[in-house]
Amino acid sequence: MAPWAEAELSALNPLRAVWLTLAAAFLLTLLLQLVPSGLLPGCALFQDLIRYGKTKEGGPSRPAACRAFDVPKRYFSHFYIISVLWNGFLLWSLTRSLFVGAPFPNWLHHLLRILGAAQFRGDELVLSAFLVLVFLWLHSLRRLFECFYVSVFSNAMIHVVQYCFGLVYYVLVGLTVLSQVPMDGRNGMVIHCNHRIPFGDWFEYVSSPNYLAELMIYISMAVTFGFHNLTWWLVVTYVFFNQALSAFLSHKFYKSKFVSYPKHRKAFLPFLF
Repeated sequence: MAPWAEAELSALNPLRAVWLTLAAAFLLTLLLQLVPSGLLPGCALFQDLIRYGKTKEGGPSRPAACRAFDVPKRYFSHFYIISVLWNGFLLWSLTRSLFVGAPFPNWLHHLLRILGAAQFRGDELVLSAFLVLVFLWLHSLRRLFECFYVSVFSNAMIHVVQYCFGLVYYVLVGLTVLSQVPMDGRNGMVIHCNHRIPFGDWFEYVSSPNYLAELMIYISMAVTFGFHNLTWWLVVTYVFFNQALSAFLSHKFYKSKFVSYPKHRKAFLPFLF
């Protein structure tokens, strides 16, 4: 095995531990959803934490105690506001470091070291991290635009734990990107809120092409970093299981709502799942 590969596999830093734990948690959750409902005892809180929006409305009945922690799904826009601001700051800091030679703020430098930032790699990852941060910031800006002018949220809800997780998620993703830099280197109109069966393009193959596209975005970021970057592939693994779970729940919702829903259409991966 190459020396860099041994180093990658031997070092389980805090960031890698977080992404590995999240990936494992969502894999376990997805597997539990594939088990026939009669074999496992129901848990209202568990179902409430993994469902949001239409899948929450179409899922099991929810106790009043669960509904007390609901927040509007339109609060998704807060995630992307945080991402645009935070990752914009990280991009600005990296740009100054890359092109002007300015150091990171001390608190950011120390935070990255605590999280397990790279310290013994070549400078080629600096440009890769810069490109990935640019992509992440543009992606967040696009999603923010969609929240304000494209998406129709109706009265759908999310759990407050999901809301808090979403706020932390994009902060953590930005730090994960920046941690790859060697520390010792330098209004649309709403027509209605009813669900319909979409057809055409990717919808002919999967129920939720938006979740598949999200996965492909993160894979493209991983390719930018290089195929041997274990930390970012752990991020991709988490995104895969996270999006697979959301796609699976949406697929179940559509199949239960529409008797004529296309039987050949998969939930997340064309022809497979």
